[in-house]
Amino acid sequence: MPRERQPHDLAGADAEEKELIAFLTDPASYPDHPERVDTIKTHAARVFLAGDKAYKIKKHVKLPFLDFSTRELRRQALERELELNRDHAPDIYLKTVAINRDSGGALTFGDGQIVDYALVMNRFEQNAVLARIAEKGPLPAPIPRNLAEMVAQYHSSVPIAEGTSGSDIMRDTVGGLATGLLDAAPAAAAPLMDTFARLSRAEVVLLGPLLELRGQNGHVRRCHGDLHLGNIVMRDGRIVPFDALEFDERLARIDVLYDLAFLLMDLDVRGDRAAANTVLNAYVVAEPTGEEIEGLATLPLFLATRAAVRSLVALESALQKPEGEDTDDISRAIDYVTEANRYLTPPRPELIAIGGLSGTGKSTLAARLAPLIGPAPGALVLRTDVERKKMFNARENERLPRELYTEQVSDDVYAVLYDKTRRALSAGHAVIFDGVSAKAAERNVIEDIARSMDLPFSGLWLEAPLNTQIARVSARRGDASDSDEAVVRAQSERDLGDVAWTRIDAGRNPEHTLAAALGVLGLHDHSNP
Repeated sequence: MPRERQPHDLAGADAEEKELIAFLTDPASYPDHPERVDTIKTHAARVFLAGDKAYKIKKHVKLPFLDFSTRELRRQALERELELNRDHAPDIYLKTVAINRDSGGALTFGDGQIVDYALVMNRFEQNAVLARIAEKGPLPAPIPRNLAEMVAQYHSSVPIAEGTSGSDIMRDTVGGLATGLLDAAPAAAAPLMDTFARLSRAEVVLLGPLLELRGQNGHVRRCHGDLHLGNIVMRDGRIVPFDALEFDERLARIDVLYDLAFLLMDLDVRGDRAAANTVLNAYVVAEPTGEEIEGLATLPLFLATRAAVRSLVALESALQKPEGEDTDDISRAIDYVTEANRYLTPPRPELIAIGGLSGTGKSTLAARLAPLIGPAPGALVLRTDVERKKMFNARENERLPRELYTEQVSDDVYAVLYDKTRRALSAGHAVIFDGVSAKAAERNVIEDIARSMDLPFSGLWLEAPLNTQIARVSARRGDASDSDEAVVRAQSERDLGDVAWTRIDAGRNPEHTLAAALGVLGLHDHSNP
C-alpha cells in the first residue's frame, strides 16, 4: 500500500518552521542587509541565498532514509556536513550559526534562546553548478576528464571503512530501496518497482562474493555519498564537490565505484553517455584504489541502484506536495526506475580492436565508438600509448625518450593490455583495444582472447595516405602518443603481413571514419540521428 500523502511545501510543516522561513527570507534579518534573498529547496533542506553568503537549514522532516525531526538532529547534521565538506571545498564552507529568539520574541542571529541552526557558506553562481552546465548540452572538454581526476583524488584521500561488509551494504541498500519504492509509488508504477526489486536482489546475490572481496581489499571507503552533477561546481577554474552526504554513515561508507556510479548515471540519464564514458575511462586509468577493472562487474547494479535512489527521492518529493502538483515528480520517478531496470539487463560484452599506423585516427575513433558499445556507460578503451606512459610513471602528455620505444617495451605494453582486456571482458564489460597492432602475432592474440571467451570480436584496420598521417601527428597537442613524422615514415616501410581485419578508409575526416566503422559494426550513432 502506498504511503499517505504528507504535504510539506515551502510554507513549512509547523509554526516554528514557517517563522524560520519568513525570517531567513527577509533581507533585513542578515547582518549585511542584502538587496534580496533567493531560496533553493530540496526534499530535505532549504538554502537562502543572501548577498555573497548562503544559509542552509534542514527541513523538519522524518523520511524513510533520514531524520531531521528534532533541533538536535538538525544541528548534528549541519555540523557533520561542515566537517565532511570543508576539506574538499574550503572556500565554500564557513561555519554553523544558531538562530535565536531575543527577549522580545523576535528571531535573530544575535543572542537569545536557540530556535534552530544554519550552515553558513560562501555563495557561488548557480550557473556554475555542473547540473546547470549540463542543461545546455553535452559537457565541454576538458570537464569530463577533470571530473574523473577530481573523483579519483577524492577516493584516494578518504579513509577506508574498516570492517564494513561490501555485500551487506548493497543487500541492505537494495532491500530498502525496493521496499521504499513500492511504498511510495502510485499503483500504476508498481510493476516497474517489482521488476527493480527482483532484478536488483538477484544481482546482489550474484555479486555477493565480489562485493565482499572489494570491502576486504579497501575499496569501501567514507565516500561523498551524493556525487551527482547538482553537487559539483566550477569555481575559479576548478571542479569542486560539495554537499557530501552527512545524515547516515551507512549510506556514505560505500564502494568507491558505487560513489562514482552516481555521477556516471546522472550523466547517462541526461543523455551525455559520451561524457560518462570519458569519466569512467579516465578514472580506470587513474586507478585511485586499485582493481577498478574487476570492479566493472558491479556497474550494472551500482548504476541501477543510483537511478533507483533518484526515483525514490522524486517519489518522496511528490508525497510532500498536494495532489495534482506532483505529476512531474512521479513522471521523473518512473523514468529513473525504467533506466534502472535497463542497467540491470546489460548486453553481452564484446571486443573491438582498432589497428592502423600512427596518424590514421585510431584513438579518435575509439573515443567516438566507446559510448555506443556494450553495457553502460560504454566500452573500456585500452590504449597502448596511455599504457606505455603508465608503465614509466609519466603523465599522458609527457614525451618519453626514444629508448623506451624498443620492441621489448612494446611487447611488454601489449602483454599488459592483453591481460586487462581479459579481465574487463570477464567482468562483463566491453573493450576497445586501441593500438597500432602492426604485427600479425599481436592481431592474432587479440582475436584469440575473444574467441577463447566465446565473445563477439570485430577488428577494424584504419588506413590513410602517408601525407595525411604525417599532418595529423604533427598537429597533435597534449596527446599520449609520441609519434612524429619519422615514426610514421618508419612504420610505412614495415611488413604488416596479412591484415584480416576490415579495412576502413580513414583519410577524410573523423565523421566519415565513424560512419564507416558504424556500418561495419551494424550500429547507429544515437547522438547524431
